[in-house]
Amino acid sequence: MKFFDKLVWPLAIALSISFSSTARAEKLVVGATPVPHAEILEFIKPALANQGVTLEIKIFTDYVQPNLQVAQNNLDANFFQHKPYLDEFNKSRGTKLVSMAGIHIEPFGAYSRKIRKLSDLPVGATVAIPNDPTNGGRALLLLAACQVIQLKDASSVAAAVRDIVSNPKKLKFRELEAAILPRALDQADLALINTNYALEARLDPRKDALVIEDDRSPYVNILVARPDSAKREALVKLVHALTSPEVKRFIEERYKGALVPVF
Repeated sequence: MKFFDKLVWPLAIALSISFSSTARAEKLVVGATPVPHAEILEFIKPALANQGVTLEIKIFTDYVQPNLQVAQNNLDANFFQHKPYLDEFNKSRGTKLVSMAGIHIEPFGAYSRKIRKLSDLPVGATVAIPNDPTNGGRALLLLAACQVIQLKDASSVAAAVRDIVSNPKKLKFRELEAAILPRALDQADLALINTNYALEARLDPRKDALVIEDDRSPYVNILVARPDSAKREALVKLVHALTSPEVKRFIEERYKGALVPVF
């Protein structure tokens, strides 16, 4: 074999193997809110790449588009919501999205820049809560558990302001989009904020929340996909990566109790 052949053939074989490996790689496009979901997905990117899965993360700052985009086949999956929200979304929008796995709980908290404890809430205080049914209900359930208000059914995740049967401090409720609740802290006396938005606003749920859910919360954050793609090999690999011991350690070390892994 000539010297040129000795040089070129091994290179050609190497390139062939490289292109073949790339061709076999499968791409997943997953929608997520920035913190903590996209951060967790970024952490598992290298592990998935080693398994032949290229992960592309699409960032969303609302709770509606990620589900619509999965339903319309523009995303393979999303990671941002809990099961009660998904159930309500499927019911109201006619979608049939499914939970692939539970990953962590983001304890929901009450925050204020005007008072230091709930008992300091003045009569007629303004309380800001999420305007979507499940997270709004979640906020009211937390207030009811703290005996600030009383609800007709203190176990209903669908609780609404109209279901308040006792409001001794005559609190005034403002229902706002979940993403803007941290900004409402300057106007409201109290704001009930999802942990992902609290973290984005550099609030520390462990230190800054006046009250916060415990780890018995039913609001486990889940990976969501369409039923026709739930058994797809790349998505199964994604589930395994998200529920790995490495991710559990990452969540515990990075978020230091602000998130609680459930696997």
